[in-house]
Amino acid sequence: MDFDLPEDAVAVQRLVRDFAAKEIEPYAADWSERAHFPAKVFRTLGELGLMGMLVDEAYGGANAGFVSYVAAMEALGAADQSVASAWNAHSTIASLPLATFGTEEQKQRWLVPLATGQNIGAFGLTEPTAGSDAASIRTRARRDGDGWVLNGTKMFISNAGTEMSLGVTVLAVTGDGDKRRFGTFFIPDGTPGYEKGQPLRKLGWHAMDTRELVFTDVRLPGDHLIGEEGNGLRQFLEVLDAGRISVAALGLSLAQASLDLALRHATDRQQFGRPLSGFQAVAHKLADMATEIEAARALVYRAAWLGDQGRPFSQEAAMAKLYASEVANRAASASVQIHGGYGYMRESAISRFYADAKILEIGEGTSEVQRNVIAKRLLKRH
Repeated sequence: MDFDLPEDAVAVQRLVRDFAAKEIEPYAADWSERAHFPAKVFRTLGELGLMGMLVDEAYGGANAGFVSYVAAMEALGAADQSVASAWNAHSTIASLPLATFGTEEQKQRWLVPLATGQNIGAFGLTEPTAGSDAASIRTRARRDGDGWVLNGTKMFISNAGTEMSLGVTVLAVTGDGDKRRFGTFFIPDGTPGYEKGQPLRKLGWHAMDTRELVFTDVRLPGDHLIGEEGNGLRQFLEVLDAGRISVAALGLSLAQASLDLALRHATDRQQFGRPLSGFQAVAHKLADMATEIEAARALVYRAAWLGDQGRPFSQEAAMAKLYASEVANRAASASVQIHGGYGYMRESAISRFYADAKILEIGEGTSEVQRNVIAKRLLKRH
């Protein structure tokens, strides 16, 4: 067994780490305070070939695979979670439905500008009354001649209201009966009837754009349906595994950043005539953090490796997302404790990571949902 990263993954990680150190980390605190979405960063990520890492090269992507993607996320998320989370949403659930189920014409029209970084993508699933229970969404699309008319509301949608936004891919009900039918539709910016609410004020991820989206008699041509009508929910669930790996990697990056900050502070900070790291209570916290992070790293990269091998990885992705997100929260909390009063000040980097951590246990399926997914697959075997 070889636990070393492949050379291409190491090269990508180094590229992202160098870029983030110069162009993201020095400005992240200011972006967070101003709730500023740094469009220039994402355009540069596109120029570096990083906005379509999971997209085929024929459509402007890099087709780098999950392992390289996770390696890049480790570097990006350690610099700023807002940028990394927006990149996550764009790279997975916003781009992969088009990449996996779109027609050639749809890929050329919408996927290419997303994969090259000309634009950023968004996906609309969650609603005011539906989140974990995706099948209970109320947004509807009805046939209208050769096209569709869509009505409904989506909530907590990321990347839809930026200056780079191309549009939003939306899951909608297309029919009832013995079994509900769903369709996935692409709604370009500027479509009549498509309105965006004001940016939502979040506990963390302040530099990522998040809004409510409202659709009132939105008329869409037939070629805005992605994939087969009736299979929209199945299509979404198929690409969700990639999203879970991505959020797991995001959690891994936050946990590692929390440990790095704690190590630095514990070494520099003097109390009672010696550094904090000289106290066993502090040293044990650091040891526990490091051990859990290594365990999370193994889970995340194994799920990514399985995906790259074309093998089933739904259970492993759920495990990685569950564990890494909870480790991230524990690590951030322990790091704040080690920082003491300094960690509670908003000027400190760890305070920002601490605020960003909680959503990792909620987005892309809550911890409770991940446990349901894991248990269901375990029970299927017996």
